[in-house]
Amino acid sequence: MIIAPSLLAANFLCLEKQCEELLKHQLTWLHYDVMDGYFVPNHSFGADILKQLKQKFPFFYDVHLMVSQPKIFIEFYKTIADVITIHIEACSHPQEAIELLKKIRSYGIKAGLSIKPKTSVEMIESCLPFCDLVLVMSVEPGFGGQSFMMDSLDKVKQLKELKIKHDFDYMIQIDGGINQETAKLADAAGVENCVIGSALFKDFPSQLGVYR
Repeated sequence: MIIAPSLLAANFLCLEKQCEELLKHQLTWLHYDVMDGYFVPNHSFGADILKQLKQKFPFFYDVHLMVSQPKIFIEFYKTIADVITIHIEACSHPQEAIELLKKIRSYGIKAGLSIKPKTSVEMIESCLPFCDLVLVMSVEPGFGGQSFMMDSLDKVKQLKELKIKHDFDYMIQIDGGINQETAKLADAAGVENCVIGSALFKDFPSQLGVYR
């Protein structure tokens, strides 16, 4: 299973050192939350931080757009990201999400789609053929340190069944409340990629050897 450390939880006073440690421990994905204060009640990063990191660190840059107008933000990150994930809830209709996923792919990068805890898998079924990654939020997006929602694992199982049934090739990712215990549960349910924030960075770097 791939571990994607969440930059939102990092210590920005020693970010360069922490990035070096992540790569030293073969943690090569970096999850980058973008929040606009509208789609979720919080703000986070702009593209400049990611540009600076990419100049020095060879991560796989996983950009998660928690924004109300993903079409605009896709343009900001299209030359930086390796995968861009949008939210179905930010789209007026699944067809709009499909068009945005196609647009992301047209830039030669992978396209992801995310669902919030109250959104069903059925809402995105028509979009799945156009996804390289599907992100299940296991907390309400916008703030770190929340508790894991166990019913998110049911969505993971649904996505895994659909992936097998239709021979889809999307990666199943989960984000929110992931620690040693919940990572194991997610893995058993079929998750292939875990975003880990607070549990990884709160006791950094001693936790690095735990998540491989």
